[in-house]
Amino acid sequence: MSQNTMTTIYAGLDIAKLNLQLHLAGRIHDLPNTAAGHRRLLKLLAVQPGVQVVCEATGGYEREVVAALHEAKVPVSVLNPARVRHFARATGQRAKTDDIDAALLTAYGQALHPKPTAPRTEQEQQLAELVRRRVQVLETLVAQRQQAQRLTLPVLRRQAQSLVRRLERDVEQIEAQLKELRTQATLLDERVQKLEAITGVGTITALGVLAELPELSTLNRRQAAALAGLAPHPRQSGQWHGRRSIGGGRARGRTCASNCWRRTGNSTSSSKARSG
Repeated sequence: MSQNTMTTIYAGLDIAKLNLQLHLAGRIHDLPNTAAGHRRLLKLLAVQPGVQVVCEATGGYEREVVAALHEAKVPVSVLNPARVRHFARATGQRAKTDDIDAALLTAYGQALHPKPTAPRTEQEQQLAELVRRRVQVLETLVAQRQQAQRLTLPVLRRQAQSLVRRLERDVEQIEAQLKELRTQATLLDERVQKLEAITGVGTITALGVLAELPELSTLNRRQAAALAGLAPHPRQSGQWHGRRSIGGGRARGRTCASNCWRRTGNSTSSSKARSG
C-alpha cells in the first residue's frame, strides 16, 4: 500500500436533488445541494488534509457538486450505485437512509480505495448531454409512433402525428449539433474517425460511444469491454461450466458500444456475450 493511500481520509457524500449528507471524521453534516451548500462543503473538507470524497452517480444531481470539488482540486470518486449496493449487502447493511448511505460511502472508500474520477471537459459534458437527450427523444418518438397507430379518433391521430413530426425535427436538430460539435474539436474528430473505420459504425454511433466511455482511448480491448459491460463473465465451479453472460459496466455505454464491439474482430467473445 502506498504512502498516499495510507494517509487518504475518505469522506462519504450522499447526494439528493435538494440535499447533501457528508460523512466526515465520524460526523454527519447536512447541507443544501446549492452553490452555497457547495461552498460550505469545501470549507468543511479544507479543515481535513488529504481528504477524498466518495459519492454515487445520481442521474445528474451530482454534476454541479462534483464540478465544484474538481475546481477546488479535491479528489472525488463518482461510483456506480450498483457497486455500492453490492458492498452494502456484503457488509450486512440492509437499512437505507441518507445518513447511513453517506457513512457507507466512507466505508467503501476505506475498504476499496477507489481511484479519483477525472474531471470532464466542457466539450465532453456537452457531448454527453446531447447524446443522452437524443436517446430520450428517440424513446419518446418510438412510443408516440406506436400509440398513433392505435388511435381511431381523427383529432387524436392528428395530434399524435403532429407530435411525431416535432420529435423527428428535434432528433434532426440534436444530430446536427452533435456533428457540429465534432467539427469544432480536432481531438474528438480524430477519435470519431478511428471508430468510423470499423465497418458499419457511423458518426452518431461513434459519438455515442465516446460520450459514455470517454476513457476509451486509454484502455485496451478487454478493459473497454468490461467498462461497457460487454465482457462475458465465466461461471464455473470444479467440473461444472455454466454459460457465460455479460453484465455490469455502464448501461448507456453498452447500448452504443455493442455495435462497435461486435465488429472489432473479437468474434468469440462477442458471440458469447450475445448468447448470454
